[in-house]
Amino acid sequence: MMAIEHIRELYQYRHLIWNLSVGEFKLRYKNSILGYFWSLLEPLLMLTVLYLVFSNLMRVQVEYYQLFLLLGIILWNFFSRSTSIGMFSIVGKPGMVKKIYFPRDIFVISSCVTALLMSLFESVVFVIFMMIFRVPISSNLVYVPFILVMLFVFSLGASMGLSALNVYFRDMQFIWDVFMQAAFFGTPILYTLDMFPENLKTIALLNPMARIIISARDTIIYSTPASTENMIYIAASAFFFLVLGYVVFMKLEPGFAEEI
Repeated sequence: MMAIEHIRELYQYRHLIWNLSVGEFKLRYKNSILGYFWSLLEPLLMLTVLYLVFSNLMRVQVEYYQLFLLLGIILWNFFSRSTSIGMFSIVGKPGMVKKIYFPRDIFVISSCVTALLMSLFESVVFVIFMMIFRVPISSNLVYVPFILVMLFVFSLGASMGLSALNVYFRDMQFIWDVFMQAAFFGTPILYTLDMFPENLKTIALLNPMARIIISARDTIIYSTPASTENMIYIAASAFFFLVLGYVVFMKLEPGFAEEI
């Protein structure tokens, strides 16, 4: 019941969440010469470097490898950005946290929406590449909204927990940076899961991002139905981390004003 009441309260602040999200999005590109174009340029630069290394030097042979790599980068960037921005959503707004009362998780939600807006710009590049390579569109795209919603839920849950812990333990930002760098190479972004040894493949699939990226590629690029096992695991993981993040956030939230 408390959770339902809290959702209703958050809904009343939906306009504030949107305004905070858009404001933060604009602020990120303020006084930038290229402005919003950076949202398009960043994944392209990353794609170019990784494609040259892994397609030529490492000789990874994957159909539509450019799309394979770009989609993995975009999905990973969303998770990485939402958690890194969300981690500072409380400590970065001490004045508002101390002087104004409204649900503090609004800051975390708005940070994830900001990351979503950035990823939408990046998706324009991916759509253009899909058109260039003339990838056929199939009915399996019906899985995509579910996959993306679960990615947002998973990212929001992780962001809520990290933002609360970062108020009390400022080392979290450094620990998380190291973890994300290691996780990037441990997630099948640059290569297929088939390249993993069998024992490591099972471990890799424990990572929700691995299943999210694999399912997105299957349905968008390769016109293949998403695995039922992957869909169930993604949904269960997303809501598990959302509940976990919410519990941690609510447990630590009363001391935010004193700790900041």
